[in-house]
Amino acid sequence: MCGIFGYLGPRQATSILLDGLRRLEYRGYDSTGIVVKNGSFEIHKKVGKVGELESILPNNIDGTTGIAHTRWATHGVVSDENAHPHLSAKGKVVIVHNGIIENSRQLRTSLTVQGVDLQSDTDSEALAHVIERELSVDNDPEQAVRRTLRLARGTWGICAMFLEHDVIVCARNGSPLIIGKGDGEMFVSS
Repeated sequence: MCGIFGYLGPRQATSILLDGLRRLEYRGYDSTGIVVKNGSFEIHKKVGKVGELESILPNNIDGTTGIAHTRWATHGVVSDENAHPHLSAKGKVVIVHNGIIENSRQLRTSLTVQGVDLQSDTDSEALAHVIERELSVDNDPEQAVRRTLRLARGTWGICAMFLEHDVIVCARNGSPLIIGKGDGEMFVSS
């Protein structure tokens, strides 16, 4: 079980994401991570609870879009490398995931054959790379996620951000996700 929280709107995302993580910490406390987008992805992840993550964050992370994650390890040891978010090889896609990708070994093998250098031991990281590959087909984030998840077997709550698109694409299969709509802003949470 893991916790996912996301924000897209006009306000600075970091404090909103950290508050969401604190509320979801019971869903996973092995490691935590956050990514905020402001022209590029600024990713921070750390073994331990949300307080450990906060202790390494810069004072000011600009950006009004972001996703965050608390992890309860199921694949791979507890480490900073295995913490979410996971960035794709070319840096165009970043994801957080809750669930188990049952065919991750096959996906990882296929990616390795294609020359992708995997950075973690998680089942989740493969999704970021496959989404990036699928994005190259038509540059459509929603369709890239759809095509990727057709290849995946298992359960997921997933949120993906895209360097060249101002969206967060979310999907679920067996893992809970809820979307909230505010005044000109959107939230997602597991």
